Amino acid sequence: MSAPLHLHPDRLFPAEPATRSIARRLYDEVAGLPIISPHGHTDPSWFAGDEPFPDPANLLIVPDHYVFRMLHSQGVPLETLGIARRDGGRVERDPRTIWRLFAAHYHLFRGTPSRIWLDWVFAELFGFEERLSPETADLYYDRIDEALATPAFRPRALMDRLNIEVLTTTENPLDSLQHHQAIRDSGWPGRVLTAYRPDPVIDPEFEGFQDNLDGLGALTGKDTRTWAGYLDAHRDRRAFFKDLGATSTDHGHPTARTADLSTAEAEALFTRVAGGTASSADAELFRAQMLTEMARMSVDDGLVMQLHPGSFRNHHARTFADFGRDKGADIPMQTGYVEGLKPLLDRFGDAQGFTFILFTLDETAYSRELAPLAGFYPCLRLGPAWWFHDSPEGMMRFREQTTETAGFYNMVGFNDDTRAFLSIPARHDVARRIDCAFLARLVAEHRLDEDEATELAHDLTYRLVKEAYRL
Repeated sequence: MSAPLHLHPDRLFPAEPATRSIARRLYDEVAGLPIISPHGHTDPSWFAGDEPFPDPANLLIVPDHYVFRMLHSQGVPLETLGIARRDGGRVERDPRTIWRLFAAHYHLFRGTPSRIWLDWVFAELFGFEERLSPETADLYYDRIDEALATPAFRPRALMDRLNIEVLTTTENPLDSLQHHQAIRDSGWPGRVLTAYRPDPVIDPEFEGFQDNLDGLGALTGKDTRTWAGYLDAHRDRRAFFKDLGATSTDHGHPTARTADLSTAEAEALFTRVAGGTASSADAELFRAQMLTEMARMSVDDGLVMQLHPGSFRNHHARTFADFGRDKGADIPMQTGYVEGLKPLLDRFGDAQGFTFILFTLDETAYSRELAPLAGFYPCLRLGPAWWFHDSPEGMMRFREQTTETAGFYNMVGFNDDTRAFLSIPARHDVARRIDCAFLARLVAEHRLDEDEATELAHDLTYRLVKEAYRL
């Protein structure tokens, strides 16, 4: 007999009964609020074409690096999970076979946020009452596959059903944004927006950087082999993105270093970068200078700026060579913000109308650097616990280590940062529960009145994110 699948109504709330009751009351106030998803990596073509999702494996496994990195850690080859190889080599194509393999290893996710998210999807969206296992793999596959063929599980219908008010994808400057244009032209009222992610044309160590420079020039008609023309090309593309609904930019740099070079110094640096002679030190300095340039442009055009530093991208050389980027091999690194951001903050730290949202994979920076910085500079806001830390424990550590210094109102609510569409409501539900648990403790300790906690729960769930991202 299969083990039951049951989502306890008090999951993630404090164990102490009185505090749990407060958390439950707070959660009841925010559980039904619309989802604002201001930063993520879902595919806009889903919403442009509104075609059925192909099958359970390609919806729930293949796009989700949280899933396949865990399986890879236990020796499951990525090829067996249907992950496409760069060389076009053979990979498993049968989605049922992939699904059975996933089900056989589902126990690996015990205690992880992925298990929480997936169980939410299975129970809430597909109505399962038995746990996924090798014995129930085909039951799961057949029911999900049947559901995906119905109109209720088309991408646009799911946006409505999941109560997603705004969903933001992420595109680079070379993207035509044809899918966002198609969404706009369709007349569908759903809000699927883009965000400007210029890493491929900012990072000299990004593969294909030289070709990307030329592509940027071809798109904009600017001479991207000159410093002035290159900056003008960014302004041109930012305006294009903004016209199609973008309210933010995003920057995935290795570090938080910024620079404020003179025009002559920047031109000389760009000459080396564009000429293909830049050293590793030059590449880091160029990324640092471009963060300041992006801040300058945000002051001018109003796009909210996000920085996601501190990931050693593609740490495993063979995985990167065989499968490319975003295959679960990114690893957190120690990151410094106080010295790194000083050149940018000296220039724009109190610039009117400028919003700069900081994220980190380095939890040691929460109380030492990020909270004190956000507690002083008007432009700074702290993004939520991110990526490896968007877990119950990670979210609680974030609140505990930042709130005393930065307060609640230098935060921007929650964003899910996911490629896995159906996990969005599950991730937001976890964030709402953890925030209510944290607030309940403050009420129980008489550090906050319950009416204030109720208002804060609403702010952290809905208002702050809409304001911060200008949505």
